[in-house]
Amino acid sequence: MTSTSEPIRLEDHIRDIPDFPQKGVLFKDITPLLQDAKAFHAALDRIAAHYAGAGIEAVVGVESRGFIIGAPLAYLLNCGFVPVRKFGKLPAETSSVEYALEYGTNVVEVHTDAIKPGQRVLVVDDLLATGGTVLAAIELVERLGGHIAGISFLVELGFLKGRERLEGRDVFALIKY
Repeated sequence: MTSTSEPIRLEDHIRDIPDFPQKGVLFKDITPLLQDAKAFHAALDRIAAHYAGAGIEAVVGVESRGFIIGAPLAYLLNCGFVPVRKFGKLPAETSSVEYALEYGTNVVEVHTDAIKPGQRVLVVDDLLATGGTVLAAIELVERLGGHIAGISFLVELGFLKGRERLEGRDVFALIKY
């Protein structure tokens, strides 16, 4: 665990990028947080502390920024890491799900042997917006018999109401806008 005299304000390490990826969108950029060792460590420690004692057996990270958070989090929680990837990126037998995007659809997949039936899984991504991507990852985990023990994000954009789509589930976000 990181020890500092004052708690790190993670919000101070999120950069706003106007009009990205398109005009009218205010993009919340997490890269300054990732680049600052103390802030990144504090973020991971806080998520790990939230799930300490929850019996997490696997962390599922959603491509691609979910990998950045999920892999070290799996290490801290002493469990395995499972990547949920975009279609066509995994070499062994997969299960896939298509989900809606603002401008079309996308497909994510997971190896069929990645989750054991009954396994307690924490699904991790960098940002909760509308919830479509994380719902696709949840569907994959549950299709393989896994139990969703929690869903975690660095940032939640509350005005997009993604949490409402995850109602009844343990959703934890470090930073909320």
